[in-house]
Amino acid sequence: MHLSQSTLSHQQKRIRHHAVNSDSYTFFNQLTGPDFLEQVESLLPEHRERLFPPTETLSMFLAQAMNEDSSCQKAVNDAAIIRLRGGLPLCSTNTGSYCQARQRLPLEMIKSLACYTGVTMAANTPGIWHWRGRPVRLVDGATVSMPDTEENQSIYPQPSSQKPGLGFPICRLVGIICLGSGALLNTAIGPCRGKGGDEQSLLRSLLDTLNPGDIIMGDAFYATYFLLCALQEKGVDAVFEQHGSRKRSTDFRLGKRLGKQDHLITLEKPKCRPDWMSQEAYDQAPDRLLVRELHTGGKTLVTTLLDSKTVSKADLKAFYQGRWNVEVDLRHIKTTLGMEILSCRTPEMVEKEIWVYLLAYNLIRVMMAQAALLSDILPRQLSFKHALQLWVTWLAASREGYDDHQLTEVFFLMAQQKAGKRPGRIEPRAVKRRPKPFPLLTKIRGVAREDVKKNGHPKKMK
Repeated sequence: MHLSQSTLSHQQKRIRHHAVNSDSYTFFNQLTGPDFLEQVESLLPEHRERLFPPTETLSMFLAQAMNEDSSCQKAVNDAAIIRLRGGLPLCSTNTGSYCQARQRLPLEMIKSLACYTGVTMAANTPGIWHWRGRPVRLVDGATVSMPDTEENQSIYPQPSSQKPGLGFPICRLVGIICLGSGALLNTAIGPCRGKGGDEQSLLRSLLDTLNPGDIIMGDAFYATYFLLCALQEKGVDAVFEQHGSRKRSTDFRLGKRLGKQDHLITLEKPKCRPDWMSQEAYDQAPDRLLVRELHTGGKTLVTTLLDSKTVSKADLKAFYQGRWNVEVDLRHIKTTLGMEILSCRTPEMVEKEIWVYLLAYNLIRVMMAQAALLSDILPRQLSFKHALQLWVTWLAASREGYDDHQLTEVFFLMAQQKAGKRPGRIEPRAVKRRPKPFPLLTKIRGVAREDVKKNGHPKKMK
């Protein structure tokens, strides 16, 4: 979005006014304040002085997640140049020591810092960023692939439709994200195949992240009887798209009519106990559940917000449009940051790599929340990629220190670029630029190598 010079000047004056006349560094102080530093200190493992101590290693790991070139070689090269500029002795640019240092980083340390940052940011979110004063949590799932190694395949097997040696291990993530601040509060990770790897099971493992009074919003994967019961027991309201198995049987002539294609209906507990559920939990689940069903905006929604006078059908239509933010957030994590294809070759390092990306995402969200607070706008109005680019450049340019005035100017720059409003945007799921003219690998790589030695390379695709 292009802003005129007068608008920029007015916005800059407003940000400076906020920074000078109030304690407006609420979010940024989370990264530099004693609470965060104490949290880091408590999670540090016992270590001796090395070239790459834990804090330095984590910092380099985060830099990999925020840079387009995310190779270990780039991280080690940068560290070598920083040492050189600081007058320290030269170090080797071999990546072995750094990779070993990454392996020594405790997974729990990275995970705890990512969740601590997200939860703390969500707790400090101003009420105006909520929906009618209530915190809204978005939930959705995504998949990422990783190198084809035996270790990765054993934990995160490739799709069964692919032949051995021709596919890639895939894991599934389900995350809970704050609608107001964009902070990721928690994530569950599991395989795409086998028991416990579906989005329902992964979300159930995250229910302790939710608090009474929250509203959770998601797509049609989550509108099931036992999940709605569990949320109701926690005092959490839900707004989901109707589950596909029930959507076809929804009959608005039944139940208590609230309006056109809007009614209250009592759901009966399924007679068959799910495999994942214990008999005791099944017996304790209520026999009936009152929910509201409505059809609006081309979707059938199911919700526990039952009062149509307080929350009208039009309110829910507008509210549910905000669910799309979680799709954009996951795209930022996977595509903008580059988590779509992981690089680590063991399941333990894969999980660490995922949590480093999630920590990097939350750190950028902290910057965006701070810029939004100072400029008196909503974080969702700001561009994530713009903020990421500015912060990476700022970190590289300010290694020798900075003052509060300069930091305020950085937040001003972050607040300049607004995310476009694109209601009802429809784009074809196709690409215009052609891929390189190479055929797909349809044999195990070792066999393909022998074929090349014997017969030469195949002809390029036309």
